[in-house]
Amino acid sequence: MSEWGIRGSMEYEVSYTVLRPPVVHGRDLPALGYTSSDPESSPIEWQQKDLLEVHILYWISNAVNFFAVYLTIPASCDGFATGKIRLGELEVAQITTFKSLWSLSPSHGKPKGVTFYSPEGIPDGFFCLGHYCQSKDLPMRGFVLVARELHKQELSDLPALKKPWNYSLVWSADSQHHGPGYIWLPNSPTGYRAMGFLVTNTPIEPSVNDIRCVRVDLTDTCEACDLISDTDFWVWSSRPCRRGMFYRGVSVGTFFCSSYVTSEYDVLTTACLRNQDPLLHAMPNLSQIHAIIQHYGPTLYFHPDEIYLPSSVQWFFENGALLYKDGESDGQRIDSKGSLLPQGGFNDRKFWIDLPNNDDKRDQLKRGNLESAELYVHVKPAFGGTFTDIAMWIFCPFNGPATLKVGLANISLNRIGEHVSDWEHFTLRVSNFNGELLSIYCSEHSGGRWVDASTLEYINGNKAIIYASKCGHASYAHPGTYLQGSSKLGMGVRNDVDKSELFVDSSTKYKIIAAEYLRNVVEEPCWVNYMREWGPTVMYDAFSEIDKIVNHLPRIFRFSMENVLELFPTELYGEEGPTGPKEKDNWFGDERW
Repeated sequence: MSEWGIRGSMEYEVSYTVLRPPVVHGRDLPALGYTSSDPESSPIEWQQKDLLEVHILYWISNAVNFFAVYLTIPASCDGFATGKIRLGELEVAQITTFKSLWSLSPSHGKPKGVTFYSPEGIPDGFFCLGHYCQSKDLPMRGFVLVARELHKQELSDLPALKKPWNYSLVWSADSQHHGPGYIWLPNSPTGYRAMGFLVTNTPIEPSVNDIRCVRVDLTDTCEACDLISDTDFWVWSSRPCRRGMFYRGVSVGTFFCSSYVTSEYDVLTTACLRNQDPLLHAMPNLSQIHAIIQHYGPTLYFHPDEIYLPSSVQWFFENGALLYKDGESDGQRIDSKGSLLPQGGFNDRKFWIDLPNNDDKRDQLKRGNLESAELYVHVKPAFGGTFTDIAMWIFCPFNGPATLKVGLANISLNRIGEHVSDWEHFTLRVSNFNGELLSIYCSEHSGGRWVDASTLEYINGNKAIIYASKCGHASYAHPGTYLQGSSKLGMGVRNDVDKSELFVDSSTKYKIIAAEYLRNVVEEPCWVNYMREWGPTVMYDAFSEIDKIVNHLPRIFRFSMENVLELFPTELYGEEGPTGPKEKDNWFGDERW
């Protein structure tokens, strides 16, 4: 978005992206935008016509005052944060302003209602692909894509976009407080797919001019995710079925609905887009990556009672880490760069890393070195290059023992849960349309989750806070105690997280270790391609320690020993040595959600 103006005797251009402010402390922040013709009173920074930078504005909460923070990104005339993205024959824009169409109130004692919206402010020449839906109790943070056809290519003689023949009414209802509503599925011409549904508040069939269908070779399959409503009718968000850095499915932001429950294996009647651009031109370049990290990089807090702190990989190697090979009794010292480590291949379990044999050196390595610690950054495309995932990995030389919660009692275990080396991560998801931080993935234990940017805690302006659990170092978005096991029975492994003086600021202490899409711009350290184990296999005598648990159980809850064991994670009883980041599924694939 741009505005032109005259300031003094020089012509200026203001170039900016207006971000939707998050809801902070339950309140919507005021809309942010350029409204004044006077650059002196404008919230936008004016620049010379020879535009060098793009400024992204973000509202931040500071006590009761709200202010805008400028994210300065080195500009590209046709790439990251320019507002539109080319997908081959199509160009798409992201719409984040909506008009409310109809709301469905909850029934049968269910707490949530939903509202359906149509996109507003569609640029000239672009067409709607479907409407948007979200829960009424959430801040407005969604989007839908709109599309236009670019120059003709040789993939097909047919146009990329086409009007539907007509519509099928898939559902209607009379909301108690909002009147009737009607949901329509476009009937696509042969060789085309619908991207979403339309919603009206009258029984009159919508005009075929209201939406466009997409030629099938420009689409990908999608699946239902994140249930929005099950009030008499099922409504979900949708996402590409195949996700990860090598897949090209693009989420359109529309909803999927059905009169019955769908599973992840069902083929939906709607589709998502496919990015046919082999260069993924909307992905950030290296200087833009640095700008994003320095602007959004979270502060990672460790528990105030944490003993086993992180370190850099280099510090770990320099202070005595040893490489062992199957069949050999003595380990070899690893140089600071890890050049001794076997490269590539797969985990054949013939090599592993261990601590030195000397007890003093072993204890020194276990405790880590916070001063040397840094976040190791892997940058990769998400949703076909319309988003950027910035995975931040933290290394800890040692994972401490577990603490069990049994009712009101807490039992510290001697060795169960311990292992050499611990790799944990969190991931920032940034929009390539405007540079906005959409959410952060926290790995947690027993499965992670995406946390919307509006619900995160912040420090130093717009840098999120992430918490690492005591001894286990898994990432969480908020302080507290998280239980692995049976929450209903109050039995499981404790994951305690809290703020302390022990932290790593990822906006300043980071190292980019991989960005494959940049094609050899980033040199991967030798240790990244070490695909074997970072610690020896450990087996625990869980049965001897489990007696402690049984003795703390109320008589009515005293199960057999086998039943008690089933309540706790399998990691309590033994683990193979952990592998490095590149051996994890999410290195090439999407996060688990």
